[in-house]
Amino acid sequence: MCGIVGYTGPRQASRILVEGLKRLEYRGYDSAGIAVQADEPQTGAPLVVIKKKGKIAALRQEVPKDLPGHCGIGHTRWATHGGVSDVNAHPHTDNSGKLAVVHNGIIENYLSLKEMLEKEGAVFRSETDSEAIAHLIAYNYEGDLEAALKASLGHLKGTYGIACVHADEPGRIVGARNGSPLVLGVGDGEMLLASDVTAMLAHTKRVVYLNDGEVVSMLPHEFRVSDAEDRPIDPRIDHVAWELDAIEKEGFSCYMEKEIFEQPESIARALSGRLDGEYGCAKLGGLNLSKKELHAVERIRVIAAGTSWHAGLVGCHLFETVARIPAAAELASELRYRNPVVEPSSLYFAVSQSGETADTLYAMREIQRRGGTVLGICNVVGSTIPRESDGGVYVHSGPEIAVASTKAFTSQLAAFYLLALSFARMHDMPHHEGTRYLEQLKAVPGLVRDTLGQRDHVQAIAKRYSKAQDFLFLGRGLLYPIALEGALKLKEISYVHAEGYAAGEIKHGPIALVSPDTPSVFLVPNDHLREKTISNMKEIKARGGPVIAVAEQGDAEVMAIADEYIPIPAVDSRFQPFLMVVPLQLLAYFIALELARDVDQPRNLAKSVTVE
Repeated sequence: MCGIVGYTGPRQASRILVEGLKRLEYRGYDSAGIAVQADEPQTGAPLVVIKKKGKIAALRQEVPKDLPGHCGIGHTRWATHGGVSDVNAHPHTDNSGKLAVVHNGIIENYLSLKEMLEKEGAVFRSETDSEAIAHLIAYNYEGDLEAALKASLGHLKGTYGIACVHADEPGRIVGARNGSPLVLGVGDGEMLLASDVTAMLAHTKRVVYLNDGEVVSMLPHEFRVSDAEDRPIDPRIDHVAWELDAIEKEGFSCYMEKEIFEQPESIARALSGRLDGEYGCAKLGGLNLSKKELHAVERIRVIAAGTSWHAGLVGCHLFETVARIPAAAELASELRYRNPVVEPSSLYFAVSQSGETADTLYAMREIQRRGGTVLGICNVVGSTIPRESDGGVYVHSGPEIAVASTKAFTSQLAAFYLLALSFARMHDMPHHEGTRYLEQLKAVPGLVRDTLGQRDHVQAIAKRYSKAQDFLFLGRGLLYPIALEGALKLKEISYVHAEGYAAGEIKHGPIALVSPDTPSVFLVPNDHLREKTISNMKEIKARGGPVIAVAEQGDAEVMAIADEYIPIPAVDSRFQPFLMVVPLQLLAYFIALELARDVDQPRNLAKSVTVE
């Protein structure tokens, strides 16, 4: 949600800024802009500021190809305060035009700041809360941008990732973080600043992840990190393992398609080195809890939002059925404000692809404040949740660029399957069952690859049903969360109304929605719930509703009932979620294409939701 990029060094800043903003498009935005320090400032134009509503392409057309300047900042805005317009786009400047600021987050007290600053002569041009930061820093500026920013931070209430430049301090960028991610890139005679490492991978893999309360001041050959009271901090420089080609489309039409088809490899990475065949168990080294502490866990709670919450629902089902530990998945946005009871014997998992999801991060901190132990399940190495959690598991799905999560979801599933096995082997799962479980889990990447072979078949079904205005997604047991995920994917990228339900609940209201114009997508398990699910299918058919069924290959009974049948390979029912979700991802993707939607950047959505 919003994106920041900054550059100072020997190269043309504007090109690097626009390129970096392009790589941040996936975060969600509706306008973009840059501010560049002029090498030879003209009268009245100490900074060159160019900003435009719409896509990066619109901004690129406004930026001269030969724009001079070697230091600057850029931003992609996702509107919160104020509408979508050129004026409301970032960067924002002070009255002198010498100071420019970009900001991610929300300033809660901006109205009182605005009133105070206007009395001091500040003239506001936009409707945004972010502009107050520019005028506040200018009010405190006495020749030292870093000092002025620090003097201003104590007056800001809310969340922020800030980057600013001043025409009187050539080559210097100053940034600060509180609740919104900010990463420093350490190059060879150049420095970068961004809200995400993807913006700087083309230039450096050496990064410093800033923590809340930290301020960075950077010149091309040096940087300094300190806190708001000017106490120096010795930061750790990390190395990013991702390769640049991992964030390219590599021949696919869009990132979502690429990421759907990467799932055999991403699931295999999530499992790699973690399968202990000798002991029929999982090896998870980052939990930071002894076997004795893990064995003492009496309850498990999962904290998450959106797709990660759906993965958590699967995980909790596994914890109960496989490991026999009571478990429940909590919506982070609800848990934080519910005055939760934190039991000493409970273990919490905070699940987030980005590791920066605001609701999940704040809920995690609330649990920790109450004495709870929280482990993270995340994809982005070095992000806030892994840094602040008490331990955890990286899912290693690689960079996920499309807003709608696909491969990160199945990698999160892999992490939960490993965790469930670990707990089960500590309790009453015998060695031979653990070994069998591992063998089945090891086969999942290949089975997912086989399921992807249904691509053309699913595309044909999507074409036939792309005009439907409503869909129902129905599953039972482990497949109920997959039904929720299938409905969410369709809503996210096609804007078609879809609802996911536990199949047994259709008689308790949803069956009223059934009509010849409302397809129902059924996920048919191959276990004790199969006959119940088939009975639910018949109820839909009896009322004239079209049925699209995803079921094990060769299921003649399902084929005889369903209007459309999508086969998946035979697998133990415990592992069906991995396979069942793939056709649902493809169905959403192809319906969105039929409706000419922007699949990678659906309207109103952001990849990383870093504000409440």
